[in-house]
Amino acid sequence: MDAVQPPIIQLVGPTASGKSGLAVDLAELLQRQGRPAEVVNADSMLVYRGMDIGTAKPTPAERRGIAHHLIDIMDVTQTASVAEFQTMARRAMAGLRGRGIIPILVGGSALYSRAITDVFEFPGTDPAVRAHWEARLAEVGPQVLHAELVARDPAAAAEILPGNGRRIVRALELLDLDQDLRPTLPTWTYALEGVTTVGLQLERAVMDERINARVQQMWRDGLVDEVSGLVPLGLREGRTASRAIGYRQVLGLLDGQINEQQAQDEVAAATRRFARKQLGWYRRDHRVTWVAAGLEARDLLPFVPDE
Repeated sequence: MDAVQPPIIQLVGPTASGKSGLAVDLAELLQRQGRPAEVVNADSMLVYRGMDIGTAKPTPAERRGIAHHLIDIMDVTQTASVAEFQTMARRAMAGLRGRGIIPILVGGSALYSRAITDVFEFPGTDPAVRAHWEARLAEVGPQVLHAELVARDPAAAAEILPGNGRRIVRALELLDLDQDLRPTLPTWTYALEGVTTVGLQLERAVMDERINARVQQMWRDGLVDEVSGLVPLGLREGRTASRAIGYRQVLGLLDGQINEQQAQDEVAAATRRFARKQLGWYRRDHRVTWVAAGLEARDLLPFVPDE
């Protein structure tokens, strides 16, 4: 008879709701009870080395000796796809559970967190077809490629901004492979056993205030210098990293497109929009148990079943 595996505790919620700190608190509490636990990151931007301030990545001191997985594993020039992240996160959690350790899955967008825990399959890819369209993108630019997409699938093109070269290339690749460009999201079904999802909720005004304060703190902590230091390491060439909230705006500041106040305001506004969008997705998930942000780790113990 197979042994029962440790549960998976998933913490979701808006930016600045305290997920990272609560995860460490919970891991420490469980360890004191003789139930080892470690944190698994589900935020696609925390994988990048050197992107610390703008991602609010927990510092070594803030991790307090609790092991964190899927942090600082990629260079800014690499691309962290959802499918790859799904594989890495599931592998990390399977390894922990196999050693009797409770994974605490933290953060991430609804797309990434659902891809990790849910029944979630991805359309196929073909490196040769992808390379063809990427070469075309480099040759003619996203606007021309978008026009080609309009000619082939107007409905799909209408959902993609003309300047989003990455998504246009992916859409044309899928068309060449005769695959659906608009797959329906799967139903709310866990692919993994033993998952409990807890959401941290904040009043909208409090959330906005915390986001604004966080952006100001990022500037004080040296976000502009951080981005400047990443440029020689290839930040601009990183298809994913360069588009991260905070980094994209600071690159605009460094290029003289906007001033410093405009950059701060745009980072805060983009973060607020992102938080609202993600909350909208999470609110549709009936499996999430919502609790007030700011609660203590012991308040989460009822959500951690015994193995």
